[in-house]
Amino acid sequence: MECFSIDESGYTGFDLLNPAQRFQGACALCIAPDTARSLILRHFPRLQASELKYSALARRSNNRARLLALQKDVLSKHLCVTMVCDKRFLLILKFLDFATEPAYYEADLDFYQDGQNFALASALYYAGPALLGAIPFDATLHAFQHAVREKTPESLRALVEAARQMDWRQFPEAFGPIVHAAPACLSAIATKGVTTDAAFVVLQGVISRLEVMAAGPYRVEHDRSDNLRSYQQELQRLISHTNSIEFKQTKITSLRFPLKLASADQVDSKDSPAVQLADVMVGAAMEAANTLGQPSEHTNLVQEVFGQYADEQLIHILPSLDFEAEKRFRQGSQATEFIDYFATHFAS
Repeated sequence: MECFSIDESGYTGFDLLNPAQRFQGACALCIAPDTARSLILRHFPRLQASELKYSALARRSNNRARLLALQKDVLSKHLCVTMVCDKRFLLILKFLDFATEPAYYEADLDFYQDGQNFALASALYYAGPALLGAIPFDATLHAFQHAVREKTPESLRALVEAARQMDWRQFPEAFGPIVHAAPACLSAIATKGVTTDAAFVVLQGVISRLEVMAAGPYRVEHDRSDNLRSYQQELQRLISHTNSIEFKQTKITSLRFPLKLASADQVDSKDSPAVQLADVMVGAAMEAANTLGQPSEHTNLVQEVFGQYADEQLIHILPSLDFEAEKRFRQGSQATEFIDYFATHFAS
């Protein structure tokens, strides 16, 4: 049975606005332990540490070429997928899911048709600060994730008041419901299990790709760090779901239950060279992603890291202003059905 080793980076729990951790991601790769160990020794023969850690190696500039060569070997010879998620963009998507969409649902309108929510979230990501006011827009996002976490009448009132401080009429389709304190939206935010934690979204993205890559039943292993405890819980819930159903998500992806995924194990990364390689892969991706939009001297890092990936090896949740391309990519998506199904069967 194939085994995919997973590691993550950039986890900040419910807080998706941490300026030092703009992106969250995960990497899964299929490689035998002995092969992984040999690969590490080939590229880092003088490694003295007890395990390979990207954060430690990347501090030394003379390790850059070795890290890129190691990444090239992994991507060219082994099954591998890396997920990159812009957390601010994801938070805006979640805002639209819970503070906006329920009002559309009550009006019998499909808010998700052909990825309209992605287009609106992208517009808010790029134009929101200028049109709504950067400070009040940011305050609204902070108030939203606080309300989702606390679920108290006080936190919900604070969210409504924060939204009213924006020039919200620039985007009434996004903020009208919460500005008018739509009961359906307030109820959705206060629902048990609704969270701004990105772990499940990132994990779901990786698993969706593994379901395509795996030839048959497969298992996963991941580090037993605190950050990944939630992964184990979510993986077990996905594995134990035996209903037979399939959802189209985009032009090239769908998710079918029951999964091919058969089991999930937590391991000590020091004992798993494959998990250590996953750490290097996702660490490099996160470092490169965090330079996006930065001065031009960082352009080479983005190209060096992401330029080695084939299209099918890299998945992402990133804003895009190419609305027509996004519409084509998400045309026919069963997003509404998918969200309703997960709310019914996977809510905490």
